[in-house]
Amino acid sequence: MKQLRIHYLQHVHFEGLGLIKNWIGEHQHILTATRFYKNEKLPTIDSFDWLIIMGGPMGVNDEKDYPWLIKEKSYIRKAIDMDKTVIGICLGAQLIASSLGARVYQNPVKEIGWFPVQKSKEAIGNPLVGSLCDTFTVFHWHSETFEIPRGATRLFESSACKNQAFLYGEKIIGLQFHLEISPEAIRNMVSNGKGELAIASANMQKGDSIMAELRHYSNSNQVLNNILNKLHTKKIT
Repeated sequence: MKQLRIHYLQHVHFEGLGLIKNWIGEHQHILTATRFYKNEKLPTIDSFDWLIIMGGPMGVNDEKDYPWLIKEKSYIRKAIDMDKTVIGICLGAQLIASSLGARVYQNPVKEIGWFPVQKSKEAIGNPLVGSLCDTFTVFHWHSETFEIPRGATRLFESSACKNQAFLYGEKIIGLQFHLEISPEAIRNMVSNGKGELAIASANMQKGDSIMAELRHYSNSNQVLNNILNKLHTKKIT
């Protein structure tokens, strides 16, 4: 497989690459980063092949509090226009959607914890995700959601959130949920997000319940590797 130059955008210290870093290391790809919480600068877009955008507690439209969001959305759109592979996770997916002109807005309910997603009708037979199980359990932590960008394919849905993932073209993918999550990453998120975990509901788990279901991360990692491998080899024709 071709060695890739992969650049990722990180918004807060406790939401990093997670298990994506393992995949990158196994394939000996070149990895660089821009950490907005450290005020690091963005590189030129021709310096990488893939752009990965991570999550964070801020919203796509919180530009007054996080002015770098304006530059970041423009940067993502330029990467798409320059035919880069672009992967967004949670906030990252919302940023891709916004960069493509889709609306990002409050979901009717928060969705936090381990809950199943189902493959959408549009995704059946899709070359990128068609071979995945129709339903599997993933980790969620979001209060906002996105419209599916014009021209994109909706891939997954859940009972609490209709638009969970999309594919734009052949190599632009937005995932509302966290396939990259590792036990350590979940501990960090739970530790830094205690304020949102005080009350359980049908769509929200408390921290101890989240930690009790860590077994699901292994299957999420397999799904993630499947998607990354197909994007890498471009077996999505």
